[in-house]
Amino acid sequence: MAQNEANRTSGFSGAVDRATDSTTFERVARAGHVMSGFVHLLIAYIVIQLAFGSGGNADQSGALGTLASEPGGRFALWVAAIVFVAMALWRLAETVLGPHATEHSDGDDDKTSLLDRVKAFSLAVVYFAFAFSAVQFARGGGKSSGEQNAGLSARLMQSGGGKFVLIVVGLVAIGVGIYHVYKGAAKNFLDDLKGTPSKFVEPLGVVGYVAKGLVIAGAGVLVIVAVLNSDPSKATGIDGAVKTLGSAPFGQFLLVLAGLGIAAYGLYSFVMARYARM
Repeated sequence: MAQNEANRTSGFSGAVDRATDSTTFERVARAGHVMSGFVHLLIAYIVIQLAFGSGGNADQSGALGTLASEPGGRFALWVAAIVFVAMALWRLAETVLGPHATEHSDGDDDKTSLLDRVKAFSLAVVYFAFAFSAVQFARGGGKSSGEQNAGLSARLMQSGGGKFVLIVVGLVAIGVGIYHVYKGAAKNFLDDLKGTPSKFVEPLGVVGYVAKGLVIAGAGVLVIVAVLNSDPSKATGIDGAVKTLGSAPFGQFLLVLAGLGIAAYGLYSFVMARYARM
């Protein structure tokens, strides 16, 4: 045990561990959940607008663009970039130390811990991407994620290897979506929270994770369909998945449900900001 403690406080992992002991670092990282909540609420707002005939990009770029157009929006985007970077760095710390970096364990590694480290690294990449997008929109140069995805897909579809990559990306997105649905339906998200959550928190998490998972899985399906049909215009990510949903029978009703589900995830993100195990 003494040797484990010595290892924890020395070397690179020791430096990372000491960084996570910073209250300021933890609070700024937690603010990443707050900004994520706002982004999801803006996406939900755009989705519901689409249900009633208004235009817009129902994805991260649409949400950031909407925020940039509001008074004080660009300042808020710079703040968002800072807290997203902090959250990304926190996830990198969890990649090194294991999940819940402030809850020191005995240092033993197992298959579950390895999977958690991979998930933490994946989330770090996602939050760095959020920060990059926020900076782009804060500087006035943000672009539609859907258009960028379609353009990249068109280039990749020019070769067999590129098509294979797109199929893999679509399958990964489907897998991530299924994982979110499972996490919500099984209420596994409660393991991420400290203490006993209120009865109001559980339905938010269930609805939010399931709705987000279905949208992500839908985006993955569209990527695969785009490859099979050689139509890159369909590979536009979450925005494409949402708009495809709107064109289905009872599309308006389904869009409203999707919007409410994404809004539930946004509200749950505020809960995470306060009660997430870090």
